[in-house]
Amino acid sequence: MDDDDLIPLSALQHYLYCPRQCALIHVEQQWAENRHTAEGRLLHQRVDTPQIERRRDVRTVSAMPLLALVLGITGKADVVEFHRTEDGERPHPVEFKRGRPKRHRADEVQLCAQALCLETMLDKRIEDGALFYGETRRRKDVVFDAELRDLTLRTIAQTRAMLSSGSTPAAQYEPRKCDKCSLIDTCQPKLPGKLSVADWLQRHLKDYEE
Repeated sequence: MDDDDLIPLSALQHYLYCPRQCALIHVEQQWAENRHTAEGRLLHQRVDTPQIERRRDVRTVSAMPLLALVLGITGKADVVEFHRTEDGERPHPVEFKRGRPKRHRADEVQLCAQALCLETMLDKRIEDGALFYGETRRRKDVVFDAELRDLTLRTIAQTRAMLSSGSTPAAQYEPRKCDKCSLIDTCQPKLPGKLSVADWLQRHLKDYEE
């Protein structure tokens, strides 16, 4: 698979949260920052630099590159802890997120996709990981059971299909999601029938010329 065909792990989280947001970022290359994205960026600063630390029976690797060619996904793990056991080291991915645990499973899918990459790279089954939320300052344990693995694989397939189509889904306004999204001004979810940023710009240019 060519590098251009590899799906970023972040795209899976974006797709499951909102397919339109995913297309705006990964198809139309649109991005904007608000308070929520700025908080997330600051939270990630201390794990964005590749480094290795050792504390007792745990080896911690920050900003670890990930790849699973068989699944066509790539990205970076915030932290992978390698816990020493009698059978060797047990990998345990940890993803940092701002805010608090969500009702949807987008964060869990992104973490599970990291585990699938690690399983491919290390040839070792990974049973669980954790999500660290900046607002609660606590970890949420995540078990990579059959249900979550199936959801992650389906999300990979659905994300690939959408990105390959090159099309942007129509907007559907959902206050809880849209009002917190940094792309709300670009997306304009309250405008009916708007499919893409390019379409929106073309219409406004036309109105200006007239």
